[in-house]
Amino acid sequence: MEFSSKLLENAVSEMSQLPGIGKRTALRLVLHMLRQPKEQTNTLSQALVQMRTNIKFCKSCNNISDVDICEICANPNRDKSIICVVEDVRDVMAIENTSFFKGHYHVLGGKISPIDGIGPHDLNINSLVEKVKSGDVSEIIFALSSTMEGDTTNFYIFKQIQDYNITTSTIARGISIGDELEYTDEVTLGRSIVNRVPFESSLKL
Repeated sequence: MEFSSKLLENAVSEMSQLPGIGKRTALRLVLHMLRQPKEQTNTLSQALVQMRTNIKFCKSCNNISDVDICEICANPNRDKSIICVVEDVRDVMAIENTSFFKGHYHVLGGKISPIDGIGPHDLNINSLVEKVKSGDVSEIIFALSSTMEGDTTNFYIFKQIQDYNITTSTIARGISIGDELEYTDEVTLGRSIVNRVPFESSLKL
């Protein structure tokens, strides 16, 4: 792809680094921004810089937040004894959109995947185990994607906490094998949370 401007080429190159954005799509987006008032582009760039500079991760659940403790963890009306374990913040958003879950979350930041070089110590697992050890947790809900990596991560965490007197459950398999939670419709996902099953039972499937 030939460019008449090095500035344009650099902008397209950076834009194409985003997931799902190829060079042609990046070019369309950059040219669109060139046609907009400069103030609009400045507002976009400032929002991105502020987000990257000031964003925080909740000290309790690792969810993205503007403050040290996110709104979900700070809400006194939510049941902190029930923790829903998810892969990333997109899964928190997906489950919250169902309005079926009123407990707390724990964001792992990924799944165990030896092929990708991701092991248990690369994830927020130790802090989850510490929550269980504190005695304040009555149930852990595994809500990772139903993939081999998700099941491996579930089982690893289960082995770490199985000696403690808590209930472990997993979302019902109304969600297709291999599907990501963020792409599941709200009704199906909501029912999967409500109709969760004991984790031990899922091991027999």
